[in-house]
Amino acid sequence: MTMKNQETEKAIKEFRRWRENLFNGLKARKESLIELIDALSSNQQATSVVELSLNPLFRRNYNSLYKGIQEFFPYQTEDTEDEYLKQIKDLLKAVSLTIPLSQSRHFNLFAIDTTPYQRPYSPVLADKKFIHYPNPIKGNKPINIGHTYSVICALPDPTITGNKPWAVPLSGERVPSNDKAANVGNKQLKEIFESSSFSRQELSVLVADNFYSQRDFIGEQVNYKNLVTITRVRSNRVFYRQFIEKITTQKKSGHPRWYGDKFDLKDENTWTQPNEVTQCVFTTKTGRQLTTTISAWKQMLMRGNKNYKMNSYPFTLLQILITDEVNNAVWQPMWLIVIGSRREELSLIDCYQSYRQRYDIEHFFRFSKQKLLMTAYSTPDVRHEENWFKLTLLAYVNLWAARKLAVVLPRPWEQYLKTNELIKISPSLVQRDFERIISTLGTFASSPKRRGYSSGRIKGYKQVPRTRHQVIKKRQKNKLNK
Repeated sequence: MTMKNQETEKAIKEFRRWRENLFNGLKARKESLIELIDALSSNQQATSVVELSLNPLFRRNYNSLYKGIQEFFPYQTEDTEDEYLKQIKDLLKAVSLTIPLSQSRHFNLFAIDTTPYQRPYSPVLADKKFIHYPNPIKGNKPINIGHTYSVICALPDPTITGNKPWAVPLSGERVPSNDKAANVGNKQLKEIFESSSFSRQELSVLVADNFYSQRDFIGEQVNYKNLVTITRVRSNRVFYRQFIEKITTQKKSGHPRWYGDKFDLKDENTWTQPNEVTQCVFTTKTGRQLTTTISAWKQMLMRGNKNYKMNSYPFTLLQILITDEVNNAVWQPMWLIVIGSRREELSLIDCYQSYRQRYDIEHFFRFSKQKLLMTAYSTPDVRHEENWFKLTLLAYVNLWAARKLAVVLPRPWEQYLKTNELIKISPSLVQRDFERIISTLGTFASSPKRRGYSSGRIKGYKQVPRTRHQVIKKRQKNKLNK
């Protein structure tokens, strides 16, 4: 057997193992759901959820499609709580097993972010709120009405993906209107580290944007001994150096001093010489050479509060400055904080490259909304919307698990795909070839059998109108001037 055949057999074995774990992780309507996930993974034409019932891989009717979505997860009651948590753990473990070990780095990399699910024309949908939603028209406010979802993805090693923006989703939960995304993210990370196949003894790195640089989030993550958190911070933040008390024989009364001199990111006069500086040169796709200068200030502190005593958790502050050939700054400096007890095991280049890979989660959101219909399900039931969102995450993992079996199928106008034999497989290319893969390897779902026609509603039955819900507005507490 040649090397290529051995790799193909190994890829088929890995894909079938994922399919078996996925099928076993589904509890209700397994066969309808596995076909729905396959139809979504191979979708090329459907622009709405119901059109997926016309996909060749979905052999059932549209009623089975809707019932599969509705019964994907049971209602969370006292009787079904254990069943719900077990299904979450089974699916999370199945997804984590698809992520191979890193080859070029000694840690696992994760990313967390939120994404909007706009529902402005759903008056009967509960728990709607004003959400951040980018608007391309200049002058318009970037807001909309709907829900927000918190997603955590595993970012695979670039040497495995060929630098393609793969981000494997591990968890996706809706952020209730009476809660914060940081709190939901804390719960998700706890589930991942307790239920997935990632070892608690291995070093893990979590990257996030500046929203997650708040104490409510970082203050929880520092409790994990093997987790290092890298977040971006705004350029107007103020930090402090760690105060080093002089050794004296005199006893001092009062509260001990925790914070040293101020370090204002927008005031260079408060800066000192960095503890470490590293430079690297990279070439852009257009052939332009840029120099990245990473400056590090160690043992920095941020202000805490009564819930999170941040004076006990020093961090490393990084400044990322990119300059051109004549040493002119290309962009404004970027500031990062690296916090965690094992942060010294990461080099400055590791920290910068890890945060750069965070942008892969943005590609994941864009692909899922355009190709996997992530926000296309307009249901009046919040629980059904949450079920659909989780199904789209599984469809993406389906593509990730099948990437080694996919063949490049270029469009007539994609000449660059025809001439380049070393092209790396992206999610879009796997989706084009996914129908062939399933048709060749088969599916766990058996052929459907007609059960007859439903009797329908009883004559004279009148359906009760749904309750209309107002949009929830969060008001800031006004500070009383005394």
